[in-house]
Amino acid sequence: MRAGQGYSFVLRRLHSLSGIVPIGAFLLEHFISNSEAANGVQAYNDQVKFLTSLPFVHVLEWVFIFIPLLYHALYGIYIWYRGESNVGEYPWTGNWLYTSQRWTGIIAFIYILYHVIDMRFMGVHLMGGGYQYAFSKVWFDFQHPWIVAFYIIGIVAASWHFSYGVWLFAAKWGLTVGANARRKFGYVCLFLAVALVGIGIWSVIGFVSTPADQVPWVMHD
Repeated sequence: MRAGQGYSFVLRRLHSLSGIVPIGAFLLEHFISNSEAANGVQAYNDQVKFLTSLPFVHVLEWVFIFIPLLYHALYGIYIWYRGESNVGEYPWTGNWLYTSQRWTGIIAFIYILYHVIDMRFMGVHLMGGGYQYAFSKVWFDFQHPWIVAFYIIGIVAASWHFSYGVWLFAAKWGLTVGANARRKFGYVCLFLAVALVGIGIWSVIGFVSTPADQVPWVMHD
């Protein structure tokens, strides 16, 4: 612990670390899992079945998802409220990058909160064997254009926030030393953001392009 920084330094480091592990790791897994929607109804439902059948899944989701996510989000909001900007420390940053990181964090948190409540606690009970209707749940939601638009905005916000967060993490933890290393790693993180957005949009297309006659629970004439 650095002299004079106390718990604030520890909390900030935990905030930075939690954005990579476990939250960032889960985000990557979630994007990849959701991309199974492009392979059809059964492929997506089988992926949800695998994830919801993991040993101690309830403990895993609270310890490695819900609690870290709440801490990262709430402490991030606290940092923003305090207005303690450190943008001058890094050559690739500026006021607009700092602002975009905070706003995308807020948007991503709202998006993730809605997504978790909608998919985990409303309608289909995924943990109770309802995984066979997981694709149907999302498909029905996506019949509303405003929900599709909301998801796309959330995907973009989460992708940017995580990717730029990776850059910040590398800089703060001394993994990228010097302006040149940080600039080069910035391109890597930009590519990561674009790739995540692409995977997310690909997943959305997988849902909205599936014909109704392939989706369980759809009433046909």
